[in-house]
Amino acid sequence: MDAVLWIVLGVVLAVAEIFTTTLFLIMFGVGAFAAAGAAALGAPVGVQAIVFAAVSALTVLAARPTIQRHRRSAVESGEQPFGVEALEGASALVLERVDTDGGLVKIDGELWSARSYDAAQVFAPGQRVQVIQVRGATALVWRDDISPGTLPGSEG
Repeated sequence: MDAVLWIVLGVVLAVAEIFTTTLFLIMFGVGAFAAAGAAALGAPVGVQAIVFAAVSALTVLAARPTIQRHRRSAVESGEQPFGVEALEGASALVLERVDTDGGLVKIDGELWSARSYDAAQVFAPGQRVQVIQVRGATALVWRDDISPGTLPGSEG
């Protein structure tokens, strides 16, 4: 009967992890499943609790630092950004009018849907913009103050 209670606790923790996505509760779920194994082998309740605590602690100590290291962005960790993270800060060319409702830009040869980062800004086709952030498949853009041919102080 003890094994069933530990399994239920493990399942509850695993389901709770789905909603929190912190990868913390799942480690206690692993401990609960280990305690269920101890219970199935006939260990007394005190030993089951020790197995639960030990396996949970070992899982946290072993896995948590690795998970935290991989959750940091490349910019924070000093690594070369890749994927969507590499687009942030890139220059883009407006192909279709961009405002807060939407638009189309070209970033490094690829077409991206875009929206203005600032509700007051509207960009016309041909303008250069800078990618501030990427949300899903939409680039949030801002006017590009420094792009080729428009250096500050070079206005005629």
